[in-house]
Amino acid sequence: MMPKEYDFFRVVQDYLDKAAVAANLESYVATILSQPKNELIINFPVKMDNGEVRLFKGYRVQHNNLLGPFKGGIRYHPSVTLDDVKALASMMTWKSALMRLPYGGGKGGIKFDPTAVSKAELQRITRRFTHALGENIGPEYDIPAPDMGTNSQTMAWMMDTYSNMVGSAQKQSVKGVVTGKPVASGGTLGRTKATAQGMVYCLIEWAREHNFDLEGKTMIVQGFGNVGSYTALILAKLGVSTVAVGDHTGYLYNPEGFNAHKLQEYVAKTGSIAGYPNGKTITRDEFFSTKADIFAPCALENQIGEAEAKALDVKLVVEGANGPCNPVGEKILEDKGIPILPDVLANSGGVTVSYYEWVQNKRSESWSEEEVDEKLEKAMKRAYKEVADFSRTKKVTFRIAAYAVALGRIQAVYKEREIFP
Repeated sequence: MMPKEYDFFRVVQDYLDKAAVAANLESYVATILSQPKNELIINFPVKMDNGEVRLFKGYRVQHNNLLGPFKGGIRYHPSVTLDDVKALASMMTWKSALMRLPYGGGKGGIKFDPTAVSKAELQRITRRFTHALGENIGPEYDIPAPDMGTNSQTMAWMMDTYSNMVGSAQKQSVKGVVTGKPVASGGTLGRTKATAQGMVYCLIEWAREHNFDLEGKTMIVQGFGNVGSYTALILAKLGVSTVAVGDHTGYLYNPEGFNAHKLQEYVAKTGSIAGYPNGKTITRDEFFSTKADIFAPCALENQIGEAEAKALDVKLVVEGANGPCNPVGEKILEDKGIPILPDVLANSGGVTVSYYEWVQNKRSESWSEEEVDEKLEKAMKRAYKEVADFSRTKKVTFRIAAYAVALGRIQAVYKEREIFP
């Protein structure tokens, strides 16, 4: 179904090229942004529970830090490659600029299956990787966060390792080296659901603009981890029913709608939707042809190709994952008149609330969840409006508009600061 070799970085570069035209980007700015500033590959040894020493390959790509410190997640997955991390790091640059955050873009990862090791091994892998990164990360230089295969526990280990690498007088001032930490360890309320919450705010704006009443609508969700489960949970409160879900273990259908809360609890306990009793097992093809109002792809990139796009019978796609539509699939959806709320806009709630966490760490403050949600809602509404206005004015897709708005901000700073020396 999917091409074996998928050049995610090339796809992102093509969007950049199109947006550069729409944003009247100077060629020298496009040249600078076409490659990351730094690409780190680290091979590091870890002693496993059985005494064997395994060598792991880790990456950290630092795309651009013109607007502020590099910022982006750490992914633990068997499919992690340098090119994918480069693509994701560059997308973080656009997200930060679009959301007006004082951040650049970065991304990292380790190529392994985190579910195939013990918790003790996972801790040693994380700590060893953090130690190997050394001064390539820091609260004013490069700030990791959770991504696929990592969570708040991973961030607590990273922060603790890093704080033990600095002088004792600095220990308390480096909490902001990572975001997405547990609340007790300096994290922020509202961070776990932030990406999904941002998607929902974005969807509400689109729905308001298109007289699309969310009450009574149906949705299908691919990927039921953090982003997918919270999207289903938050939208359930607005009257949207999730009728089909899928993850790496398979797909389930329930015409009455899943209880998002119970399914989320089940996945948290078992690690996947496999074996969940309140749904009928369906094939991947059946999932993509399930009739619904909204489709939220919240899994890996390159999931919606030609066959999937042709099969989809929805009114809107909201991208919770990064790059879930490949260009062929995206063109088919466009021709079918199915709008896409693109990743760079729709799922940027995660990095926005990460910024709020970082600010709280710097100020030694703690904000309520209501404060965090209120700030996020304001930020997502503003970004949605800017993208929608640009899309209308320049007659380009939301994706190209989102890239172009971000590029305009970055270009303004390059023009003011110019290039040293």
